[in-house]
Amino acid sequence: MSVIVELFGIPRARAGVTEVTVSGNNLGEVLVDLARLCPRLAETCLDGQRLRAGYTANLRGERFVTDPETPLAAGDTLLLMALDAGG
Repeated sequence: MSVIVELFGIPRARAGVTEVTVSGNNLGEVLVDLARLCPRLAETCLDGQRLRAGYTANLRGERFVTDPETPLAAGDTLLLMALDAGG
């Protein structure tokens, strides 16, 4: 199933894009597909099915998630950012 990942700050700079459509049924699967599509992002921000320390994802603008088993639905949007983003 398709999920949209919007990238902010360091993840955006590493990926070179603002948004990527990836596949997966849970956060871990989405991160693996994201790493496949954006290898420079993976080097800095991802560790297999997990986010590296200092990074987080926000699901649908409602809650922050880091557990790879977090279920996702078709059409969900994840915001990927560094924990120090914002100011």
